[in-house]
Amino acid sequence: VRPSADLASALCRVIDGGPIAAPARGTSLKSLLRKGELLIAPGVFDGMSLKIAEKVDFQALYMTGFGTVGSHLGVPDAGIASYGEMVERVRTLAGLTFTPLICDADTGFGGLLNVAHTVRGYEAAGAAAIQLEDQEFPKKCGHTPGRKVVSIEQAVARIRVAVESRRSADFLIIARTDARTSLGLDEAIRRGRAFAEAGADIVFVESPESEEEMRRIGEELGHVPLLVNAVEGGKTPLLSRSRYAELGYQIAIFPATAFLAMGSAVERALTALKETGDTQRCRGDLADFKDFCLTMGFQDVWDFDKKHAELEDEIRESLVKRPRTSSGP
Repeated sequence: VRPSADLASALCRVIDGGPIAAPARGTSLKSLLRKGELLIAPGVFDGMSLKIAEKVDFQALYMTGFGTVGSHLGVPDAGIASYGEMVERVRTLAGLTFTPLICDADTGFGGLLNVAHTVRGYEAAGAAAIQLEDQEFPKKCGHTPGRKVVSIEQAVARIRVAVESRRSADFLIIARTDARTSLGLDEAIRRGRAFAEAGADIVFVESPESEEEMRRIGEELGHVPLLVNAVEGGKTPLLSRSRYAELGYQIAIFPATAFLAMGSAVERALTALKETGDTQRCRGDLADFKDFCLTMGFQDVWDFDKKHAELEDEIRESLVKRPRTSSGP
């Protein structure tokens, strides 16, 4: 099956050496984390992007806040989406896959009680891990300007509450700090260390701006699994899979790859349609319709219809053959 050309090729490019086999059902995210290896999780934001990512066979997926808020509400990732809106997206996407799904939960949608509620809600909805950050509310996308962080005490309290609120230790807590941009790398590392001490399973220092900064993060926080956010056009260096692993990272999320590929292909196709009145010029940007039907699961529909095509006739025939019982006084 060939998924959308731009989106599939973009997802393939983030894996050095080709696709990796998808995990068996029930595989935990924790079991996929190994020192010296890098787990890659592409960003998914709706059912179609998730289905395509599954066809490419990633071992983990990342429900991107930017992409999910943009695709669902058509608004910026700036703290506008509510807990209710986001947990429903978690439930929808997690229900479509057995691949571990890491889910963005911003600041936890309020105070400490809200953090506890969010953790329980995301876990019950099927997420494999929840990402919580130390920004003030309303938060902003991590590679955009104007971000402010709460005090380290409040940030650590969020993580402690998150850890104590989960029901299973296999549901991982990813603690993110945005302190690098406004308070410097030393403070970001200090917060990362405090998050690990508070029980975070994975530490995420957002927006390091050089390989040297990433090296320091790996050296000083390497006792805990580290996550790097690889955004095309963002602040953090885009490196090879092997280099990220050498620097001490165990997970790389590529939250923007799929929606940037989609945005480019859709704009080209619609521009061609507007300018020419037909789709001849943009055929190369389009997936094969029949193949895309298979990607979306239509084979199951066709098989179901074929299996049950004569079911009513069979039931009618069996009822006709069934002996009638007489009733009397």
